[in-house]
This record gives sequence, structure tokens and C-alpha cells, in this order.
Amino acid sequence: MKLIVPRETRDGEKRVALVPESVKKLVKAGISVTIEQDSGAGSFIDDRAYAEAGAAVATDLKASLSEADLVLKVNPPTLDEVDLMRPGAMLLAPLTPTRNLGLVRKLLARKVTAFSTDTIPRISRAQAMDSLSSMASIAGYKAVIMAADALPRYFPMLMTAAGTVLPARVFVIGAGVAGLQAIATARRLGAVVEATDTRPAVRTEIESLGAKYVGVEAGEEAQDAGGYAKELSQEFHRKQAELIAKHCAAADVVITTALIGGVTAPKLITAEMVDKMKPGSVVVDLAAAGGGNCTMTRPGETVEHNGVRILAPLNLPSEVAFHGSLLYSRNLTAFVLAFWKGGAFALDLSDDILKEATITHDGKVIHIPTAQALEKDGARP
Repeated sequence: MKLIVPRETRDGEKRVALVPESVKKLVKAGISVTIEQDSGAGSFIDDRAYAEAGAAVATDLKASLSEADLVLKVNPPTLDEVDLMRPGAMLLAPLTPTRNLGLVRKLLARKVTAFSTDTIPRISRAQAMDSLSSMASIAGYKAVIMAADALPRYFPMLMTAAGTVLPARVFVIGAGVAGLQAIATARRLGAVVEATDTRPAVRTEIESLGAKYVGVEAGEEAQDAGGYAKELSQEFHRKQAELIAKHCAAADVVITTALIGGVTAPKLITAEMVDKMKPGSVVVDLAAAGGGNCTMTRPGETVEHNGVRILAPLNLPSEVAFHGSLLYSRNLTAFVLAFWKGGAFALDLSDDILKEATITHDGKVIHIPTAQALEKDGARP
């Protein structure tokens, strides 16, 4: 099997889909690996390191992709990249398929078997493949560093000759992987941290990190079978809005991480809530790619309103490119090797992991939510 890693073309992307450590494992398993020239430059990995690990380094992307059996990417492929892939080739990348229907249609037309890293189920067998968690952990860490840089206050309490400086107050909305890492990082910097989540089950995890849990008793199941938060009742949202407004007003930093189904960002912070926040306060909206948890969020930009800054980064893992590449590479390698059997990739669509991860195959949509999104999109006038 010929495995190809193209250089990422997204603006600002510094990560690479495979690092030399993973190349060695794949080559040892009998897989031919080709890396496009300078793919690892943003992560401080040179082409010589790939060659020493056993990979070929290619300068002609068109020729390489046309021969690829499997393509690995950090970001969704461009339509031009899909056009270069041969029918029957496989692709492994974070496709967010229900948002990228044009890409899905192109993959269907090319008869590419596409696996999406963001639909891999959160089951014990797939833990080593969970790139969403790997990248979310980096985002949660980096969000706090960004907030500390933007906040005109110290995070820790300090005893100085000029008197005592009180610690910053940090409020984290959403206690998934990103939220928990944000809590841990803010606590390590000395902040007083409070956190909320629609899933009361995460209270123990929040408190184990030294933060205070604040929440609304849902009285209903707050997560789906895949472990993602799901939509709840209007009465719950009313109570939740009151709680969020109260804690945002008291916070110096608010970090939001809430996504429904891992894709859609619910609007949790209104302009009225921002109006009541202290001048100099900072909001870091980690759900910006899904539209943002704050109604004032502008994805990829920083907005200032009445002295409150709202940061909406779109690709924080790229800012920690070395470890972002390392962890992502390990996740993809675990996926490939899990189904590498007898010198071939075993595409068994009855397998629990492949059944969820496969978006398109042989010109058909396999992933049910994507099929529903395509049907709904086609019915629009």
C-alpha cells in the first residue's frame, strides 16, 4: 500500500499528518510512505529526518496523489487535491462532513473511500485514534495562555511589598477535553476557577482539578451515545442562561468550549451578558469554528466591546505545532495499523469504528448523519 502525506496548504497551518516516529512504524509494517517535500517544516522536522525513517520525499504532488492508495491530512483536502486522487483511493482526515457537503459530493464523484477523524466513535478500542481529544487538549492549554496574555491582570495571587494582588477568576463553560485542560492550566497559573457543563457526571473531574463546579440540574440525559453533549429543553436553557450570566459578570476570563454533537456551537453568551462583564475581561471562544458560543464572536478575529475582548481562534493546535503533529500522527498511525491485516487495509464496514468513521465508499454515502445533511441540503430551494 502506498501512503501519501501532502504538505498542508491551509493558511497558518504548521502541523504535518505524520512524523518520523510514525513513519518508522508504518514502514516496518510493510507500508510504503511518501511525504511531500517540506511538509514538516512548520513543525521543525526536515526532509532528511523523514528519509532516515524510511519515507520517500516527493516534489511532484500530482504524480504522488495519483498513485496513492491512502492519503493522510491534517485538514480537509482541497477540491483540487481530491481531483488528483484516483478512484478507489482512501483518505483519512478531519472532514467535518455535515459542514463540508461540497467536499463530500466531490469525494462521491471521485469514488474515494473517505474516513473522517472527527466521527471516530469514543469507545475504548478507539482511544488511541482519538485525534479530537488530542487536539482539544492542546486548544484548552493554549486558550489559557492566550487569555493570560490578553488579561491586564496577573493570574496568581501575589504577596508584594506594594500589597496583595488577588488572583484572577476564570470561568470555563464546557468540561470536555478542552475544558478540563483549560481548568488544569488556569489552576497551574494560580487562578480561581469555576466551571460548568450540562453533564453533571463531569463534576468529579472538575473538582479533581481544583475548580468549583457550578451547574443546573438537568433532570434529563445530557449526552448522546457517542459521549457528546446534546440539545436540552428550553427550561434547562433558561436556567443555564441565568447561571452563565451571573458567573460571566464575576469572571476576569471566560473560556467557552461547548459543542453539540461535537459540531454545532450553542449560543450561550449574549451581548447583554458581555455588557455586564468587567472592563479588561477576556472571552476565549474555542467553539468559534462551529459558529461560536458568544453571539458577538467573529471566527478568526478579536472583537472588543466596552473594554471586553472576545478572542475567537480557529486553529490553536497549529500554534503548538511540534506536539500537535506528534499526537495527531500517533492517532492516525493507530487507526491505520488497527486495520492493517495480511499486508492490506481491511475495510470491514461492520466494524464499530469503521462503520462510524467511513463517510463515503464506492460512490455511496456510508455515514448516516452526512446522508441526512445531503438530503436536507438538496431539498432547499
